[in-house]
Amino acid sequence: MPLVQVKVIEGVFSEAQKQEMIRKLTDAMVSIEGENMRAVTWVVVEEVKSGSWGIAGNPLTTADVQALAAGQSPSDPAA
Repeated sequence: MPLVQVKVIEGVFSEAQKQEMIRKLTDAMVSIEGENMRAVTWVVVEEVKSGSWGIAGNPLTTADVQALAAGQSPSDPAA
């Protein structure tokens, strides 16, 4: 049975968005493996604490991700 694990930074996605991720990721797996696998396809969305996720050696916060989603630059970690 497939297990899809998704990690996101806390506070970025609403409950509705996380539910949509679960539905769409399940649909993606079923499109590959067949409808009989729907009942045994698991999707886990895990939230990581803001600031506990890093890219290029810099911590990434909820505010940084929200800025990126709005088309803005994230805050400068050196500032």
